[in-house]
Amino acid sequence: MDWGKVIYVFFSLMSLTSIAGFLYEHSAVALFVAGSLNLVSTFLKVGVRNLLSAELLASSLVADLHLIPAFIYLEVVGNLEWAIALAIGALIANVFSVGLVYIESSKNREEY
Repeated sequence: MDWGKVIYVFFSLMSLTSIAGFLYEHSAVALFVAGSLNLVSTFLKVGVRNLLSAELLASSLVADLHLIPAFIYLEVVGNLEWAIALAIGALIANVFSVGLVYIESSKNREEY
């Protein structure tokens, strides 16, 4: 078992579920946790050298660039609608990322 892959998939899924938690209960803490977990996931994906590593990193960066402004819109500007809209964009990017992880996992299983 590749423990490095387990860890970055774990943080990707935690970020995805944390974003869903924010969309359910509009809390600044939930949005901060989602953004923090996504940043950790992004940093873990930097060193990955797999078939779809560039796409995984790009989708994680897209989610970061949605969650950080979402937190700013929620806390500084006070605009909940924009924060929700940006969080939905991050959710879509993370769903795409998890889809890429599944595709990559199926490709790796065929090689063995």
